[in-house]
Amino acid sequence: MNNILITGANGQVGSEIKELSEQYKNFNFIFTDIDELDITNYSKVDTFIQTNKVHSIVNCAAYTAVEKAEDEPLIAKLINHKATENLALVAKKNELPLIHISTDYVFDGNSSVPYKEDDSTNPLNIYGKTKHDGELVLKKINPKKSIIIRTAWVYSSFGNNFVKSMLRLGKEKNTLNVIYDQIGCPTYARDLAQLILTILPKLKNDTVETYHYANEGVCSWFDFSKAIFEFKNIQCKVNAIPTSAYPTKTARPHFSLLNKQKVKDTFSVSIPYWKDSLKECLQKI
Repeated sequence: MNNILITGANGQVGSEIKELSEQYKNFNFIFTDIDELDITNYSKVDTFIQTNKVHSIVNCAAYTAVEKAEDEPLIAKLINHKATENLALVAKKNELPLIHISTDYVFDGNSSVPYKEDDSTNPLNIYGKTKHDGELVLKKINPKKSIIIRTAWVYSSFGNNFVKSMLRLGKEKNTLNVIYDQIGCPTYARDLAQLILTILPKLKNDTVETYHYANEGVCSWFDFSKAIFEFKNIQCKVNAIPTSAYPTKTARPHFSLLNKQKVKDTFSVSIPYWKDSLKECLQKI
């Protein structure tokens, strides 16, 4: 039996893995969040791995509050960087595969074509920088059969996310202003969870590899919100506004479309179109 440690199990991706876990009888899942395992403490991680005879690690834990990270850089660094270092060290020591979830925010958004895995990184904010630092330390420690999966615009029927916010606001308001000049593609956390469980037994790489994963297609936040309202028949008018009309203290990439050819070619996986996955998620919500 393959004992798989899932960190951040109460988050969107972790919750989706939990729901899918019944389909994977050859895996024994060990679901943890902060209450069960403090991954910022190396000795606790090391002891937990030994005690529970863990064979693989999937790190879904992250500090993802983009705005709040500007005020709490040390906490963001502790979770996104230090905790990743601890997991990487334990994975290396015990020769365990580690799948680590990262973000499109490692890029500055100045590209005009979808980002490939080896494109130059240049994070614009604390969240992006701490996630990038986590990537770098994992690559430096370099445990075998370990990978980084960068994803973007994650939503789910679990937790708080853009889809749920739009559903709430669409029912409360007659009109909404939504940004049209930030371009990317949403990721249904269930699709990402399915990918992780599909590729985990197939990892054979000697050095840490990076892969990009989001749903297929391209849209803006404006397009995304329009689709949500159309599928749920919510009569709320959406006005397209530029980023400049909605100022925040945190800079965000204007373009964060990810090139996913590498993950498709390496693992022979197909990726659902974003509108199809959105429909599926909305049916659950």
